[in-house]
Parts: sequence; C-alpha cells; structure tokens
Amino acid sequence: MRDLKTPEGRHPEKAHRPDNAQPKKPDWIRVRAPGGTGYAETHKIMREHGLATVCEEAGCPNVGECWNQGHATMMIMGEICTRGCTFCNIATGRPQTLDAFEPGRVADAVHKLGLNHVVITSVDRDDLDDGGAEHFAMTIRAIRKRSPETTIEILTPDFLKCGPEALEVVVEARPDVFNHNLETVPGLYPEVRPGARYFHSLRLLQRVKELDPAMFTKSGIMVGLGEDRQGVMQVMDDMRAADIDFLTIGQYLQPTPKHHAVDRFVPPDEFKAYEKAAFGKGFLMVSATPLTRSSYHAGEDFARLRENRLAKLGQG
Repeated sequence: MRDLKTPEGRHPEKAHRPDNAQPKKPDWIRVRAPGGTGYAETHKIMREHGLATVCEEAGCPNVGECWNQGHATMMIMGEICTRGCTFCNIATGRPQTLDAFEPGRVADAVHKLGLNHVVITSVDRDDLDDGGAEHFAMTIRAIRKRSPETTIEILTPDFLKCGPEALEVVVEARPDVFNHNLETVPGLYPEVRPGARYFHSLRLLQRVKELDPAMFTKSGIMVGLGEDRQGVMQVMDDMRAADIDFLTIGQYLQPTPKHHAVDRFVPPDEFKAYEKAAFGKGFLMVSATPLTRSSYHAGEDFARLRENRLAKLGQG
C-alpha cells in the first residue's frame, strides 16, 4: 500500500501514536497473498477509472479472494478522512475537493465489472456541509442509470456534524442496503472512535427505517479490541431495538504498530456462538467469522437477506 500523506505533505495522524506490539496471527485468520487473473483485471479497471477502494486503503485481508471474483468495494470522496479512528488504516488529514465526475466513473466501473451487487463506501467528510450526502446520492443514481439491475449497498459515515436532511438525501436515492458500522461497544468509543458517538450512530440507522421501512439496514462490529461478551450482547440488543436487519462481526486486525492494539484473537467457536445468539435476537441475516468484513460476500448475503425477509413475512 502506498504511503499516503495529507495535502500539506504531513503523514497521517496515526504516525504520532505510540507503538503497540502486533501479536502473531493464529492459523484461522491467515490468507493467501492476492494474485490471479481476476485480481489483475479488477485492479486494472479500478486504476483505469481513477477509483479508490477500501479493500486497498484499509488493508482488507479478503482482497485477493474478492478481487479474483471481480468484487471491489469502491470508496468515494477521496482517500483522506477527517477522523482519526485508532483501528483504521485510512489516512487522516484535510481532504481534497470533491470530484464531480466520480459518480459517473464509479457507474462505468460497476458496468464494466458486470456486478450484480455493489458496495459503495467513503471516508468521513466533516469538512462538507452535508457530509457528502449528495455525492452518495449522485453515485447511487449514476449506477442505477448505467446498471439498472445492479443492487446497491452503501456503507456511510455517521453524518454527525450535519442536519437531518443529509440522511434524508441519501435515503431518497433508494439504495437497497443502508449500512453504517457501529464498529465496537460504546465503552471503547473514546479509544477507538474518538470522533464518533455511539448513540448517534444507532439513531442514524433507526432513522433510516423511519424514513423507509422497506429499506434493509446493516451494521457491524469488530471483536478483539477489548470488549467482553456482555458488551457484544448489549450492542446486539441495541441494534435490534433500532430494527437493524443485518449484523456483521469480524476479528479486529491491527494494521500497523501505530494502531489500537489487538486485545485477543477470538476463536471461531465464539463467532459461531455470536451468530447463534444474533439470529435468536431476531436479525434477518448474520455474518460472524474471523474474516468477516462489511462487504465480504455482500452479494450472496444480500440474496439470503431478501429470502429471509420473505420467509419471515410468509410466517406472519
């Protein structure tokens, strides 16, 4: 991954954090190095269209598998974030001006890749009055026009410093899935997400359902940051109270020694237990494995999500 700097030439904020030792990864989260024909073709399309991907910027462990299948999570609104979350490998600083032609390039890339389902995410843009809401909406509309059969999942920032109309703009563009990750338990927010607010993020997802009850909502957390089982269970209950449909749980992997330390590697059987508990609490869809990420197998999971909703309606 290239060494990103802010527009002023400074290294990201994370460079000023103290080092945390990186423990050896257990066998169950080791993955093959990326490569292959499909990977190369996806990489080529991303570069030809001048697009950034969270797969690269966040150092996703599943990039090789997903890109070989032609799946990439496109990251709009630049590569520099206005937040400094201690788990995240994306550069922090002052972002550049929005690119008005980006929505069209994203739509062209989606069409060229022939995607049935696409995930669009972004950096936080606290420098913008609407947090980038209109840019999200423009991107959704551009994809709809170019690839009307493609289902669209968005993974948004929290729009913390915007008015309520920002969220309304995004919901009115009608993505198929509205995802916003809570990331961790509320007690760890001061350390892990110092610029965010747990109950604001929860309320954001609840508000999506109020605006459009038919829209699927999704959220995810990482484990291995220092949380305990009781805290994870409480987050599940909070999510269900906000009528969130889809929960993802994955292992936190420390990107560099400058990031938040890994507290422990959660074994696969604990993920299975979390999955069982989450389905028991009423989630329509749950993905809980060490390598689960928000957009991992997103297309297949979306198909199951729709099937599960129809089955539930049939039972009612």
